Amino acid sequence: MKHARPDGIDPSARSRARRRALQAVYAWQLSGSTMNKVLEQFRDEQDMEIADLEYFEDLLRGLEAHKAQVDEALAPYIDRPLEQVDPIERGVLRLAVYELLHRLDVPYRVIINEAIEIAKRFGSEHGHTYINGVLDRGAQSWRAAEARGGTRRG
Repeated sequence: MKHARPDGIDPSARSRARRRALQAVYAWQLSGSTMNKVLEQFRDEQDMEIADLEYFEDLLRGLEAHKAQVDEALAPYIDRPLEQVDPIERGVLRLAVYELLHRLDVPYRVIINEAIEIAKRFGSEHGHTYINGVLDRGAQSWRAAEARGGTRRG
Protein backbone atom coordinates (compact mmCIF):
# COMPACT_ATOMS: atom_id res chain seq x y z
CA MET A 1 0.00 0.00 0.00
CA LYS A 2 2.06 2.88 -1.20
CA HIS A 3 -0.45 5.46 0.06
CA ALA A 4 -0.85 4.04 3.57
CA ARG A 5 0.08 6.36 6.38
CA PRO A 6 2.23 5.40 9.37
CA ASP A 7 -0.97 4.59 11.30
CA GLY A 8 -1.89 2.01 8.64
CA ILE A 9 -4.83 3.95 7.19
CA ASP A 10 -5.03 3.98 3.41
CA PRO A 11 -6.76 7.26 2.45
CA SER A 12 -7.65 5.92 -1.01
CA ALA A 13 -9.37 2.88 0.50
CA ARG A 14 -11.24 5.20 2.89
CA SER A 15 -12.38 7.35 -0.03
CA ARG A 16 -13.65 4.27 -1.85
CA ALA A 17 -15.41 3.14 1.34
CA ARG A 18 -17.18 6.51 1.54
CA ARG A 19 -18.27 6.33 -2.11
CA ARG A 20 -19.62 2.82 -1.63
CA ALA A 21 -21.28 3.89 1.61
CA LEU A 22 -23.11 6.66 -0.25
CA GLN A 23 -24.38 4.15 -2.78
CA ALA A 24 -25.57 1.91 0.05
CA VAL A 25 -27.21 4.80 1.93
CA TYR A 26 -28.95 5.88 -1.26
CA ALA A 27 -30.36 2.36 -1.64
CA TRP A 28 -31.29 2.28 2.06
CA GLN A 29 -33.11 5.63 1.89
CA LEU A 30 -35.10 4.70 -1.21
CA SER A 31 -35.85 1.06 -0.43
CA GLY A 32 -36.79 1.31 3.22
CA SER A 33 -34.86 -1.94 3.78
CA THR A 34 -32.90 -2.57 6.92
CA MET A 35 -29.23 -1.66 6.86
CA ASN A 36 -28.40 -5.35 7.36
CA LYS A 37 -30.22 -6.17 4.13
CA VAL A 38 -28.43 -3.38 2.25
CA LEU A 39 -25.06 -4.51 3.64
CA GLU A 40 -25.80 -8.07 2.57
CA GLN A 41 -26.63 -6.93 -0.96
CA PHE A 42 -23.48 -4.80 -1.19
CA ARG A 43 -21.28 -7.63 0.00
CA ASP A 44 -22.73 -9.82 -2.74
CA GLU A 45 -22.78 -7.27 -5.55
CA GLN A 46 -19.88 -4.89 -4.98
CA ASP A 47 -16.14 -5.40 -5.19
CA MET A 48 -15.36 -4.40 -1.65
CA GLU A 49 -11.79 -5.69 -1.68
CA ILE A 50 -10.47 -2.33 -2.82
CA ALA A 51 -12.32 -0.37 -0.13
CA ASP A 52 -11.81 -0.14 3.62
CA LEU A 53 -14.56 -2.61 4.48
CA GLU A 54 -14.37 -1.96 8.23
CA TYR A 55 -14.83 1.78 7.68
CA PHE A 56 -17.63 1.16 5.17
CA GLU A 57 -19.54 -0.94 7.71
CA ASP A 58 -18.90 1.55 10.53
CA LEU A 59 -20.35 4.36 8.43
CA LEU A 60 -23.48 2.40 7.59
CA ARG A 61 -24.12 0.84 10.98
CA GLY A 62 -23.25 4.09 12.74
CA LEU A 63 -25.60 6.11 10.56
CA GLU A 64 -28.41 3.64 11.12
CA ALA A 65 -27.86 3.69 14.91
CA HIS A 66 -27.60 7.48 15.10
CA LYS A 67 -29.96 8.54 12.30
CA ALA A 68 -32.25 10.58 14.57
CA GLN A 69 -29.28 12.43 16.11
CA VAL A 70 -27.73 13.05 12.68
CA ASP A 71 -30.98 14.35 11.21
CA GLU A 72 -31.58 16.57 14.24
CA ALA A 73 -28.05 17.98 14.01
CA LEU A 74 -28.56 18.75 10.31
CA ALA A 75 -31.92 20.49 10.67
CA PRO A 76 -30.67 23.98 11.68
CA TYR A 77 -28.23 24.09 8.75
CA ILE A 78 -30.50 23.16 5.86
CA ASP A 79 -33.04 25.37 4.12
CA ARG A 80 -35.87 22.83 3.83
CA PRO A 81 -37.08 19.64 5.48
CA LEU A 82 -34.44 16.93 5.12
CA GLU A 83 -36.77 14.65 3.18
CA GLN A 84 -37.00 17.37 0.49
CA VAL A 85 -33.22 17.41 -0.02
CA ASP A 86 -32.14 15.46 -3.10
CA PRO A 87 -31.54 11.81 -2.07
CA ILE A 88 -27.87 11.89 -3.10
CA GLU A 89 -27.15 15.12 -1.22
CA ARG A 90 -29.18 13.83 1.74
CA GLY A 91 -27.05 10.69 1.84
CA VAL A 92 -23.81 12.65 1.57
CA LEU A 93 -24.91 14.99 4.36
CA ARG A 94 -26.00 12.16 6.64
CA LEU A 95 -22.74 10.25 6.20
CA ALA A 96 -20.61 13.35 6.72
CA VAL A 97 -22.54 14.44 9.81
CA TYR A 98 -22.22 10.96 11.26
CA GLU A 99 -18.46 11.19 10.73
CA LEU A 100 -18.27 14.71 12.14
CA LEU A 101 -20.15 13.68 15.28
CA HIS A 102 -18.78 10.18 15.85
CA ARG A 103 -15.47 9.75 14.03
CA LEU A 104 -13.43 12.27 15.95
CA ASP A 105 -10.28 10.48 14.79
CA VAL A 106 -10.86 11.95 11.31
CA PRO A 107 -10.10 15.67 10.87
CA TYR A 108 -13.22 17.65 10.02
CA ARG A 109 -11.63 19.16 6.90
CA VAL A 110 -11.00 15.67 5.52
CA ILE A 111 -14.65 14.75 6.09
CA ILE A 112 -15.91 17.92 4.40
CA ASN A 113 -13.52 17.61 1.46
CA GLU A 114 -14.48 13.97 0.94
CA ALA A 115 -18.19 14.86 1.08
CA ILE A 116 -17.69 17.60 -1.52
CA GLU A 117 -15.80 15.25 -3.85
CA ILE A 118 -18.46 12.55 -3.53
CA ALA A 119 -21.20 15.12 -4.20
CA LYS A 120 -19.34 16.31 -7.30
CA ARG A 121 -19.12 12.74 -8.54
CA PHE A 122 -22.65 11.54 -7.78
CA GLY A 123 -24.80 14.59 -7.06
CA SER A 124 -26.44 17.31 -9.06
CA GLU A 125 -24.40 19.95 -10.87
CA HIS A 126 -24.28 22.36 -7.93
CA GLY A 127 -25.01 19.92 -5.12
CA HIS A 128 -21.44 20.07 -3.88
CA THR A 129 -21.75 23.79 -3.10
CA TYR A 130 -24.83 23.08 -0.99
CA ILE A 131 -22.99 20.26 0.81
CA ASN A 132 -20.01 22.54 1.42
CA GLY A 133 -22.13 25.34 2.88
CA VAL A 134 -24.15 23.07 5.18
CA LEU A 135 -21.16 21.12 6.47
CA ASP A 136 -18.92 24.16 6.87
CA ARG A 137 -21.53 25.95 9.00
CA GLY A 138 -22.35 22.81 10.97
CA ALA A 139 -18.71 21.96 11.66
CA GLN A 140 -18.31 25.33 13.38
CA SER A 141 -20.66 23.97 16.03
CA TRP A 142 -20.06 20.20 15.93
CA ARG A 143 -16.27 20.52 15.91
CA ALA A 144 -15.94 24.01 17.38
CA ALA A 145 -12.50 23.63 19.00
CA GLU A 146 -11.02 21.96 15.93
CA ALA A 147 -12.62 24.51 13.58
CA ARG A 148 -11.14 27.36 15.63
CA GLY A 149 -7.71 25.81 15.27
CA GLY A 150 -7.64 24.12 18.65
CA THR A 151 -6.26 20.68 19.24
CA ARG A 152 -6.43 18.32 16.32
CA ARG A 153 -7.58 14.80 17.00
CA GLY A 154 -6.19 11.65 15.49
